[in-house]
Amino acid sequence: QVQLVESGGGLVQAGGSLRLSCAASGRTFSNYAMGWFRQAPGKEREFVGGISRRGSTTYYEDSVKGRFTISRDNAKNTVYLQMNSLKPEDTAVYYCAARTAEYYSVYHGGYEYWGQGTQVTVSS
Repeated sequence: QVQLVESGGGLVQAGGSLRLSCAASGRTFSNYAMGWFRQAPGKEREFVGGISRRGSTTYYEDSVKGRFTISRDNAKNTVYLQMNSLKPEDTAVYYCAARTAEYYSVYHGGYEYWGQGTQVTVSS
């Protein structure tokens, strides 16, 4: 079992920045590729980006490419989502997820473990 806890969400003005953290416990963190997802009210959960288990490869959806950066510190069992130039349409609950694999998946069904989510609200 892996337990994931997100933090760092909040209210920010458009154009601002936030850094989300996802702390893992329970198993060897470096065994897991990680993904970030988000879900806005009334919408399906969507993939934001992912990072391979060693941190060598990242992927971003087009809507966040160039604005968001995913990184991880396996020594601290933590993955990060740095969000810059935030837009109102980035408003959502953000989730981190873990899968026992080298690489991330763009499908939420590809993950075994999920955090509880953290709310990000971007005001215009």
